[in-house]
Amino acid sequence: MGASGSGKSTLLGLLAGLDDPTSGTVALNGTVISNLAEDRLAQLRGRTIGFVFQSYQLIPTLTALENVLLPYELNDDSGGQKAGLERARELLVSVGLSARMDHYPVQLSGGEQQRVALARAFILRPPIVLADEPTGNLDTVNGEHILELLLHLNHVEGTTLVLVTHDPALAAHARRVITLRDGLVVSDVVKAAAPPVSAPSVGL
Repeated sequence: MGASGSGKSTLLGLLAGLDDPTSGTVALNGTVISNLAEDRLAQLRGRTIGFVFQSYQLIPTLTALENVLLPYELNDDSGGQKAGLERARELLVSVGLSARMDHYPVQLSGGEQQRVALARAFILRPPIVLADEPTGNLDTVNGEHILELLLHLNHVEGTTLVLVTHDPALAAHARRVITLRDGLVVSDVVKAAAPPVSAPSVGL
């Protein structure tokens, strides 16, 4: 958490190996990534981290299904096209987009695009999902739906979720809240375990 400019997105970039630290090291899943060659880093990142961005970052020339499937196809050890399609369809159904799989991003609302982005982030069952203001471009109702879906997928898939936000309502769902100010950690609070998240009610 933290105000705009406090360093939240920069920290997320460092955790993902998208930015280089000016000092110190960053270890991802036990591997120090600070000195890795870009190809090796990209390979490790692709297998370890799912991303959810504020601006969705969908490829406009690909359908919802193809966007979700993309990380699977880019991963050489993913296990085959048939398994990938089944997994992508399963995730799109779970986020309420069973009837929108063949639609392109321009044909989807903002909330629907973010649901596609959520499905894409989880397709490879990454141990870590990084989400940068995932509800920032959505209205209140859609933002609440996306948060419910994100927390549900996080629980069902058993991932570690790192969520960047300045919204106390979102932070209230976290077990650990780290607050930044001017690039420095000013608070680190660990809370009691939250109850399991039930499946959100979205139209299928």
